[in-house]
Amino acid sequence: MRMLSCLLLAALFLFPETAVHAADAEVPHPTLPEGAGAIDADAAKTFTATPSGLQYRILRKGSGIAPKSSNTVKVHYHGWLDGGTVFDSSYQRRESIEFPLSGVIPGWTEGMQLVGKGGMIELLIPAKLGYGKRGAPPVIPPDATLHFLVELLEVR
Repeated sequence: MRMLSCLLLAALFLFPETAVHAADAEVPHPTLPEGAGAIDADAAKTFTATPSGLQYRILRKGSGIAPKSSNTVKVHYHGWLDGGTVFDSSYQRRESIEFPLSGVIPGWTEGMQLVGKGGMIELLIPAKLGYGKRGAPPVIPPDATLHFLVELLEVR
């Protein structure tokens, strides 16, 4: 068992984008896409897991209000799959996006309520809170864990 734990921790440190993280394991911060704001110097190195299975860490504390599921938010985000393949990025398009939190995947709805306006959060969304068994072909395969870096720009 100890050998398996050591191998898992080694995989998390060597390939941080490829695995769902143990909540108590330190993981390097993600590489920021061009145009992203800074990460706080004291940003969490570990993920917190919610009862639903969502994992997150606050990379920059927001100074404003945290949205509710009934709010509309304006964000910049960068999304990738295990292995590091980027499937969508508002940073790459150089245009933020606005949408109601009630109209997105459950992992986003839950996760965005954990950060305040002006903040940055990293989300690890298990398939059951993402696109599940169906995926979102051709970009997101079935049962995919989704990784997101999100900056919360506005809450309405």
